Amino acid sequence: MTDTMRVAVIVNPELSRGLLANTSSVIAIGLAARFPVLAGEQLVDAEGKTIDVSSKLPVPILQATTTQINDILQKALKSTESVAIVPFPAFARAMHSFDHYAQAFSQCSLSGEMLDGLGLAGPEKWVKSLTGSLKLLRD
Repeated sequence: MTDTMRVAVIVNPELSRGLLANTSSVIAIGLAARFPVLAGEQLVDAEGKTIDVSSKLPVPILQATTTQINDILQKALKSTESVAIVPFPAFARAMHSFDHYAQAFSQCSLSGEMLDGLGLAGPEKWVKSLTGSLKLLRD
């Protein structure tokens, strides 16, 4: 599946560096959980030391406003293909356990939530159609 698969993480550039890092990392974990083929291997170096692979594909971190992120999410949710869609709603930062987050999530409508980020993984054409106009996050 990695031959035609593409990954993208989209974040709101107005977040602080720490929140950008946190948002990107939790989204990436969600993408890899959906598609373990994105990593899930080990490599051994010349000295016999074993490491876990970080990613088999590039993971561009793109920037978009919260409105743009929500628009992309709404389009992405219409997909009928095998894809990963990992939104990071702003209210999630106040949750300190997954159980609390899951409970709060079931009471919200994502179309009305502020999103700090969004991760996508799926067919290259699908990801590009949703993210092709976005710029890379720069320092």
